[in-house]
Amino acid sequence: MHDEPDAPPGAKKRRRPELTPLQRALGLLVRRDHSRKELGRKLVARGIEPEQAQAAVDRLTSEGWQDDERFAEFLVRNRANGGYGPRHIQAELGTHGLDSEAISAAMDSYEGDFLENARDLVRRRFGEEGPQDLPQRRKAADLLARRGFDGDTIRRATRFDAED
Repeated sequence: MHDEPDAPPGAKKRRRPELTPLQRALGLLVRRDHSRKELGRKLVARGIEPEQAQAAVDRLTSEGWQDDERFAEFLVRNRANGGYGPRHIQAELGTHGLDSEAISAAMDSYEGDFLENARDLVRRRFGEEGPQDLPQRRKAADLLARRGFDGDTIRRATRFDAED
């Protein structure tokens, strides 16, 4: 049985105490990393005043809970492993408010091979032998271009010759 008696009809339910901007920001960060810009935007969207949101983000950054470098490196690995090319990833990093230096550093930190990622994507779509004729090669090239791969990588990934 319950320790508390049932509340009479019409009685107000107990509410949790209102979370501070800092607590709300930390709640977002424990789910996944966010960039400074993204975290601030989400807090404002949840009704927190912009100054309070910025203060919360600044504090979490100074205490190491939020780190744009860590966020960027994670996003590069995640998107690259998901079949996206460097152009797509760089553009996405830009939407998170990262400057060109931070984007370049994050891209340089990636230890994978974008050409192999592109070839894997083509193999998954067209089989182990890759695209067999010109229409298939065009489809593969279009796929890779939409995913953010550059022209040279597209050419090399859609030709399964002994040249590479």
